[in-house]
Amino acid sequence: MTTQDYQRKSPLMIFLSYFKRHKGLFAVDVLCAVGIAAIDLAFPLVTRSALYDMLPNRMYRTFFLVMAAVVASYLLRSFLNYIVTYFGHTFGIRVEADIRRDLFSHMQELSFDFYDRNRTGKLMARLTSDLFELTELAHHGPEDLLTSVLTIFGALAVMASIRWQLAVIVALMIPIFLAVVMAMRGRMGRASAVAKEKVGHINQEIESSLSGIRTAKAFANEDVERGRFQAANEIYKTSKREFHKAMGLFHSSVEFFLCSLNVVVVGIGGYYVMQGQMDYRDLITFNLYIASFVTPMRKLSSFSELFANGFAGLNRFVEVMRTEPTIQDKPGAEALTDVRGAVKVEHVSFAYGGDLAVLQDVSLDIAPGETVAIVGPSGGGKTTLCQLIPRFYDVTSGAITIDGRDIRDVTQRSLHENIGIVQQDVFLFADTVLENIRYGKPGASLEEVVEAAKKAEIYDDIQAMPQGFQTYVGERGTLLSGGQKQRIAIARIFLKNPPILILDEATSALDSVTEAKIQRAFDTLAVGRTTLIIAHRLSTIRGADRIVSIADGVITECGSHQQLLENNGIYAQLYKTQNTPDAMERK
Repeated sequence: MTTQDYQRKSPLMIFLSYFKRHKGLFAVDVLCAVGIAAIDLAFPLVTRSALYDMLPNRMYRTFFLVMAAVVASYLLRSFLNYIVTYFGHTFGIRVEADIRRDLFSHMQELSFDFYDRNRTGKLMARLTSDLFELTELAHHGPEDLLTSVLTIFGALAVMASIRWQLAVIVALMIPIFLAVVMAMRGRMGRASAVAKEKVGHINQEIESSLSGIRTAKAFANEDVERGRFQAANEIYKTSKREFHKAMGLFHSSVEFFLCSLNVVVVGIGGYYVMQGQMDYRDLITFNLYIASFVTPMRKLSSFSELFANGFAGLNRFVEVMRTEPTIQDKPGAEALTDVRGAVKVEHVSFAYGGDLAVLQDVSLDIAPGETVAIVGPSGGGKTTLCQLIPRFYDVTSGAITIDGRDIRDVTQRSLHENIGIVQQDVFLFADTVLENIRYGKPGASLEEVVEAAKKAEIYDDIQAMPQGFQTYVGERGTLLSGGQKQRIAIARIFLKNPPILILDEATSALDSVTEAKIQRAFDTLAVGRTTLIIAHRLSTIRGADRIVSIADGVITECGSHQQLLENNGIYAQLYKTQNTPDAMERK
């Protein structure tokens, strides 16, 4: 389904649409459940026949044959119950997995600004705990609802054939029961939604604490983290209090109603027996049916609780699925192919959220294969400009073109395929060195990966690792040095082989020796590519064809290294600051 389908359809219809792929399992589950209900309905009739006919008429052989048949039917019931339990839960898990798959896929399509607004822990809760109850709802919901309705109406039909007046009294109590269930379900649903929001909060705190565990240890702030976690844990301890209150009130009301139902039947039925209008054997049969009647009523009450929990998670799922990506391909957008690398920024302005201005009327023309360095004070807009080129955000005004084509007129996928980015904060997946390099070109051969590693000057380091290319890099590459992580990221880009390259402060945190190795790799990588380099260390950009200085969201200078030194502007001041005796000593 598209985002518009999720916006148009109700959560219930969205939920039921996931049943289609697994309708075979669903049919088996429901048919077996109906078989169980039929066996439960048959037993009171068999008992009544035994009391009326078989035992009074000394039909003992028939009686024991019938009892044997009942035992056989209960063996069948046990087998059907196994099928319902196993295949029903299998069906529920598959539905949950499909929902989680679509949610994750949709999250992959959402734009950067969505992740700017939402913490990772919160999104993790949407993908995991919010969907857990959906397995039970998908399995037990339709099954319990259908079998309960069939059992209730079947029992009422048989009871009406025995004593219709008493059956009418029982039937009149059903609307009262349903009214209680519906009233309580609404309260439980609201309480469950609040509880899930609070559970999402503790997931956020856990994710934040575990991600920052090294920083916490470095500052000896383990007690601070314990305090933060304990505060979140206290919120969790009370997160379901209102839900449990609503659930307790619900179950208490339901149990009172169901117990009262037995009293009503025995009391009124006893009166009919006293008046000679009803046989005590019919009253016994009536009570047996009330027992079979009560079980589905309890199932309906459990279904209400299940529905409240499941739909709280379902609504949070639908909320994300109804969120449209801020950045979308235009209808009929074409792929960007045969890229030469001519990048043109025309009068571009940009503001985060529409009101936080970062760039103002910026224009820049980059020729194919040219290397342009972008420098300037922190917060001036350098990184923002480079995030606009691959269209991670859309310009507020103006336009950016590649080979004369507005980047808003081409598909985002093709745009990203033709632009390679290496950042200062390299992200490595918790996998092997091989797979982290291969991420630049999924399906690449080992020979291609090795060649990319050699070009990135990381091959010798990999060969010295315990398992070579099969070495596990740890969470976010924590088992590697900063320089090794950077060079693996560069190897990825060599493998990707894009015509446009963006280097975002990729060497600023490295020592001079490692920086020299990476700089050689960058020089090799930049050959024949249009390259933009964001750099704080000005010594790394002397070889750039042009240097552009950005401050306060505007381009203040543009020229070669020598030209900008002669202009004695911002670039010259930055260069002199970095090349004073004290600065050189710090290097």
